[in-house]
Amino acid sequence: MEKDMLSPGAHDVVVDGLTQRYHVHGSGPVCVAMPGGPGVGWESLRMPATEELLTMVYVEPLGTGGSQRLPSHPDGYSRDRYTRSLIGLLDRLELPRVLLLGHSHGGFVAQRLALRHPDRLSALVLYESAPVTGPEHMAEAGARVEEFLRRNEGQPELPTVLAGLQATGTATDDEKITAGLRDMLPIFFADYWEREAEFRRLRETISCTYISSLDENLEPDVIDDRDALPSLTVPTLVVVGRHDVQCGPRWARELHALIPGSRLVVLENSAHLGHLEEPAAFADALRAFVRSVPA
Repeated sequence: MEKDMLSPGAHDVVVDGLTQRYHVHGSGPVCVAMPGGPGVGWESLRMPATEELLTMVYVEPLGTGGSQRLPSHPDGYSRDRYTRSLIGLLDRLELPRVLLLGHSHGGFVAQRLALRHPDRLSALVLYESAPVTGPEHMAEAGARVEEFLRRNEGQPELPTVLAGLQATGTATDDEKITAGLRDMLPIFFADYWEREAEFRRLRETISCTYISSLDENLEPDVIDDRDALPSLTVPTLVVVGRHDVQCGPRWARELHALIPGSRLVVLENSAHLGHLEEPAAFADALRAFVRSVPA
């Protein structure tokens, strides 16, 4: 590996003929972080408190940000495709085994890699993830939206949030899905309006690339890992925010029950972005987990 490939800042490498961009911050053992969406900019996953104990390698997945788009864009971004790209990146970085953190949709990819290539991971963090997508997942998210509305009853901006939520489900271009994401962003937090001064800039700057849910055969990339996860051998930490709407505590409990020897941490005052809402608690959970994993 070239000496500067894990130096602070942005880097580009070519994997399978496509440019893959990643960003390095922090010091300590290496943790590769796969953001969610798919298509959400990596900046929303930045974890300054965690960077004090880990060298964070934030990936820009194919099709997102500075990474190259597939010829079939916006289709073809299946978990298998993202997994191949991640393995290629680990090879380029000459990291035989690594701590992998997957947030939200990135957790689906991390699960796939851990199940298919357990020898490449020293440990796994599934952060706001779930073992399944599809109708069951959507129904649970709908119930969590209702909880969010009850908790914030009377908040005048709720119609904007709901309009943004609907827009992200129907958008088919980058501009519209980014606008919808910014409108709905309060749903990602346990108490956005009480801490709006902290989170307003993220809402104004977060970006998203439109990526479809179809694989390279134009079939829905539906996920159900419940039968496979009991065979997972990688030490695993499951982290969830108590008020998360997208991948809430029900799914974290299922992951914890399915994965042998896993640990579960619930951030009581967070929703989907606990690393921003409770950064110290999030970093402490990772620190304790990393210390528990054999070198």
